[in-house]
Amino acid sequence: MTVTGDAPSNLSVRQAAFIGVGAMVGAGIFALLGAAGEVAGAAVWVSFLLAGAIAALQGYSFAKFGARYPTGAGLLEYVFRAFGNGHITGVVGWLLLATNAIITAMVAVSFGSYADSAFADGNGDWTAAFAVLVVVVMSVLNILGSGVVARAQTVVVIVVIGILTVFAVATLTNLHPHLLAFSGYPSFRDIVSSVALTFFAFLGFGVITFTAKDLADPARELPRAVFLALGIATAVYVAVAIGVFGTLTVDEVVDSGGTALAVAAEPVLGTAGYWLMSVTALFATAGATNAGLYPAAGLCEQMASTGQFPPLLGRRFFDRAPAGLIVTALAAVILSVGFDLSSIASLGSAVALIVFTFVTIGHLRVRKETGARTWLLVVAIVSTVVVLATFAVTTLVDEPGTAVALVAILLLSILLDLGWKRSRDSHPVGA
Repeated sequence: MTVTGDAPSNLSVRQAAFIGVGAMVGAGIFALLGAAGEVAGAAVWVSFLLAGAIAALQGYSFAKFGARYPTGAGLLEYVFRAFGNGHITGVVGWLLLATNAIITAMVAVSFGSYADSAFADGNGDWTAAFAVLVVVVMSVLNILGSGVVARAQTVVVIVVIGILTVFAVATLTNLHPHLLAFSGYPSFRDIVSSVALTFFAFLGFGVITFTAKDLADPARELPRAVFLALGIATAVYVAVAIGVFGTLTVDEVVDSGGTALAVAAEPVLGTAGYWLMSVTALFATAGATNAGLYPAAGLCEQMASTGQFPPLLGRRFFDRAPAGLIVTALAAVILSVGFDLSSIASLGSAVALIVFTFVTIGHLRVRKETGARTWLLVVAIVSTVVVLATFAVTTLVDEPGTAVALVAILLLSILLDLGWKRSRDSHPVGA
């Protein structure tokens, strides 16, 4: 399979990893603490740890796949190698396109929430407008090319990780241990259910697979980038979650919504801490929006070149703007305006867990080619299925709107695949 688009930019391992870290940190720690706290209470740090372990298992699968088949198609290359160029690959392609749009919408809404608090009245009236603005600006950066994306992500990640380290040290040295007492934790089933939310915070590592076309030695460098990104993100999430829930009560974290880190910084670092974390959140969520849009062009161009998507999605307008990127940005704008933050996170995690499970099931079929260990792939599949099942029983039952949206996305992906292929086969090119 070949991927059209920009010439290779020879990204380094660090730059590839930072594209993933930028997507993960912005999507997770600034946006999800309040929503995760409603389910897991002060045990959110455990939820992040479990989610990180599951992400590492999937990361092992992706890294082995990527080392064997390094292309700009990312996850779609893996699905193609496992299932061929049929309906499964097509449906997963549409689901992955939806996942990218959902991730982008999620972090854009979080950016809008912080921007509204910093620059407007803080009542949420301008949240949607700021969310749309960041999607537009980051779409322009992506149109300029992967080199620009990588340089922007490097700056963002260095700033964000540096300030979060200061925040973690400050809060960890001022903990109130009773707030983290095990006796106050909810049931383990609730904690496992919350993993479907906190796993959203790790979805950015999938973006790294799309950097393979820009790495000098992808077989060696892609696995390093994946595990470096996951290691950094997990350490940051666990440290910050302990710091926040060891400083504020669960109710205070939940009530603060998407601005939990800024609220937690104020008692320790004063008013300056609140503003520092707000500015950091703007950097992080802008970077995550940037990284969330990154795979759209390569994904759509690859799927169009193999006949899985309509040719229009593989086009570049004015020889520069990828149609896939524009479609993803438009979908993200609609989601960010029409849905609340926690619903987007639940939806994104569920769709991504389904996609990742399919990828690793497919990996089992070609494991001899990649050299992956069978038992690790099986554990990866079982862990995601358990989280999905627990999430469905404990969360989706109470969120009928999210459940309906999830079913709608699954059905729409199937219908788009069937509809396009019926049209393609009844009107073949050159007929």
